[in-house]
Amino acid sequence: MSLTDKDKAAVKALWARISKGADAIGADALARLLVVYPQTKTYFAHWPDLNPGSAPVVKHGKKIMGGVAQAVTKIDDLSSGLLELSELHAFKLRVDPANFKLLAQCLQVVIASMFPNDFTPEAHVALDKFLSNVALALSERYR
Repeated sequence: MSLTDKDKAAVKALWARISKGADAIGADALARLLVVYPQTKTYFAHWPDLNPGSAPVVKHGKKIMGGVAQAVTKIDDLSSGLLELSELHAFKLRVDPANFKLLAQCLQVVIASMFPNDFTPEAHVALDKFLSNVALALSERYR
């Protein structure tokens, strides 16, 4: 699913408005992922606490949003821009790529709830397409 120039502009505009809350978005989205899709907990079994608000969840949520921020800056070439993250998740962490789509859904739910006035239908469709492309780029090294 390709991003149009209009989609890219909408994603960048939304990111400009929500990036100040990125750490909270990431922590809430990861916590939601672990609760709604408990099978994802297997990747974090080494953490002492998987509960929402725990230090490991908050820390990794921040890391996730750092990846999203990177993707926004590399929006014109996500495959190359996210290559290192793709390799990390494919070869070292061995994360099932289906989980990227699940996380994308959680991110959208959190963004919609935290920024309802900014999450317009146009922003929603653009972000959905963008996060789908991010998930695809992160899955590149699995092929």
